[in-house]
Amino acid sequence: MVQTGWRELRIAVQGRPVFVRMGPDVPGSIPLVHVHGFAVSGHYLLPTARALAARATTVVPDLPGYGRSAAWGHALGIPSLAWALLDVLDALGLDRVYLIGNSMGGPVSLEVAHRAPERVAGVVLTSPAGGMHNQPLSRALVQLARDVRRESRHMIPVVLPDYVRFGPINGLHLFGELVRFPSLERLLRTPVPTLAVIGGRDPLMPPPWRVRELERLGPSHLTVAVIDGAAHAMNYSHPAELAQVIGRWLDGEVTTGDPDQPGVVPAQ
Repeated sequence: MVQTGWRELRIAVQGRPVFVRMGPDVPGSIPLVHVHGFAVSGHYLLPTARALAARATTVVPDLPGYGRSAAWGHALGIPSLAWALLDVLDALGLDRVYLIGNSMGGPVSLEVAHRAPERVAGVVLTSPAGGMHNQPLSRALVQLARDVRRESRHMIPVVLPDYVRFGPINGLHLFGELVRFPSLERLLRTPVPTLAVIGGRDPLMPPPWRVRELERLGPSHLTVAVIDGAAHAMNYSHPAELAQVIGRWLDGEVTTGDPDQPGVVPAQ
């Protein structure tokens, strides 16, 4: 069921159909583009996307080969998905956007920012897994199994059809690529304003204090925040808290431990 004011459309990207969800148009805003993780579609991102939809025109695509978008012959890796996302922006006529990427959507968003920084006003990385903390692959699979037990059971019917459609072989291949991608290390060289949001209960991420070290070592336009109690799929499980953190960052406010905003740990 499509929520009032939202549209579902298929656009042509390199001659192939790509499925896109779009919120109500917000004139004068810089669009917010939500980028999903591996093996799933953008469906699970909708709680946070809807919470932010009054702020800016909102776009939630299914990347090629995911969800309701046609496959491009084989499962695309992170670099190819970044190019595909740029093609999606071109097809929609979006010159400059904010990218909000969860899990694998984080590396994809970072790749876009590095390749075309003039197109990206800023990047939000929620649960940006990848790198040494997730290696070797066997360790990452154990972390993933732990995370499954920490996620909301209501998420199962949302993502299970996507996992089945994507298939275990493609899923394992892309998960292996995500594990090898140095997401946190690349934060140190992010060329655009960047917010990294970490879940306090996410087994796929290092402890929050270690992630904050990157903020100290990284550029001044890097901000780190932690949502207490959230696991990996915070865009689904903690939409109100995440939308609040993102909104304050977009407004140029420092994330604080305000008692009226429970669950948000100070960024500094």
